[in-house]
Amino acid sequence: MKTVRRDFLKSACVSGACICGFPAILKASNQEQDQNESDTHFMQEWISTLLLNLDQNCDESGAREIMKKCATAHYKRLNMDEFLKPYEGNLESFIQFIEKEWGWKINYQKENKVILADENKNYCVCPLVNKKNGVKSSILCYCSEGFAEKMFSKVIGQTVKAKVVSSIHLGDKTCIYKILI
Repeated sequence: MKTVRRDFLKSACVSGACICGFPAILKASNQEQDQNESDTHFMQEWISTLLLNLDQNCDESGAREIMKKCATAHYKRLNMDEFLKPYEGNLESFIQFIEKEWGWKINYQKENKVILADENKNYCVCPLVNKKNGVKSSILCYCSEGFAEKMFSKVIGQTVKAKVVSSIHLGDKTCIYKILI
């Protein structure tokens, strides 16, 4: 008797004929996923519009200042201060880490106090860039400058300046930052 009942319940649930509510849960879950995708598309479209308008209506220094400050949100979201604690005051160790774990290529010129940090990727790593829908803007590179400044400043223990010297969004093969200590 138990086997027959169990088989009935299995087939009823699979066919959607049961009244337990499981099919409604599946439907709600699918609707939630559709809403999340819609929200993501909306946010990417909104960000694209903002970036386009910043690019068209701000001079380079104004756009750079705004976007560099936006880096703080991503930096905090990744809890970078905590992540970087083991490397504070030990730039060489941090360089070894990002070369090994992130695949970056670093050229550190101690005598000139310059770091050339090459992400060594043929795509933009920014989480705001939508590879599928083409959300692209070179103005995002200013945010990356801000992130690099925060990251290397934390490791080195003093304020540094970063500038993108090569960018996927500018048609280059990879993104490279020049860090001035």
